[in-house]
Amino acid sequence: MADLLYVATRKGLLTFARAAGGWRLAHTDFLGQPVSMVLADRRDGGLYAALHLGHFGPKLWRSTDAGQSWQELVAPAFAASEGEGEQGPSVEMLWSLETGGADQPGTLWAGTIPGALFRSPDRGDSWALIDSLWQRPERAQWFGGGYDQPGIHSICVDPRDSARLHVAVSCGGVWYSEDGGASWACRTQGMRAVYMPPELQETPEIQDPHRLVACPAAPDTLWVQHHNGIFLSTDGAAHWQEIRDVEPSSFGFAVVVHPSEPGTAWFVPAVKDECRVPVEQRLVVTRTRDGGQSFERLSRGLPQAECFDLVYRHGLEIDEHGQCLALGSTTGHLWLSEDQGDSWQALAGHLPPIHALRFA
Repeated sequence: MADLLYVATRKGLLTFARAAGGWRLAHTDFLGQPVSMVLADRRDGGLYAALHLGHFGPKLWRSTDAGQSWQELVAPAFAASEGEGEQGPSVEMLWSLETGGADQPGTLWAGTIPGALFRSPDRGDSWALIDSLWQRPERAQWFGGGYDQPGIHSICVDPRDSARLHVAVSCGGVWYSEDGGASWACRTQGMRAVYMPPELQETPEIQDPHRLVACPAAPDTLWVQHHNGIFLSTDGAAHWQEIRDVEPSSFGFAVVVHPSEPGTAWFVPAVKDECRVPVEQRLVVTRTRDGGQSFERLSRGLPQAECFDLVYRHGLEIDEHGQCLALGSTTGHLWLSEDQGDSWQALAGHLPPIHALRFA
């Protein structure tokens, strides 16, 4: 099982470590500063933290000694506008960070608000905009899903072929490249957006996937927690099947998939647009082991009354063995399960709002 859990919060990056008496808070970095994303690179041990500093813009830091010391990097940014008096786009937030493939040492990917994709070949020392996606004409139809501008929150690199990428945009659909980002195709066939007029509900580039994940052992199997429900693809996102009638709700933000069992996935249901709290104010995690044909409600150790905890896109995490899960909420509660979600233990209940979780 994993021994370290990184927790990106509104007031710093917290590191929880497994100890003899259980998990404990080992240390805090960037105290008081909002951390929008964290990435632990298993290829070389690098640790990355993205900060969302408002007036000062996004910042990016790297540690090579598990957070004992940090080096500031140049954050992904658009090139300066050359026209006099013109003001080009600016990166508002780093919303996703992922590594390249095992055959791409040093390669990192970053998704931002607004909806741009950046690549680094040198462990974050430099970044380049993937202009082929930024210049897609369909981008004019993208719009913000919870933020004023659209954003890329999910990046999946195929472990069999590092040139194959899937990214998800809120709101802008799921995009696929098979040539390392040189060209792109929108892949949302089977998705629907009931927040749009009937004649527009199947429009590819206005779909709102809240989170996209791929099974490492079977990368053609992808799960999406969409604004309108749960969707599954078994052919690399060429087609999507909607999983209907999931109780207590098919709405939510987070999803994780078992690393070696593509039909096993976990979700955190909530009330939809009306008020966004757990259904009946009872926090549960739902799990399917059969590709969405059936679901279990997992609640042992989670609050079952007067609960206001909402779990955002990156607030549910699974370790590389598929055994340990972590759950973090907007009200600063952190839970851990070491039995695939059957039971949960509270690690902390007084943290800042939790933005993202990563095991190392």
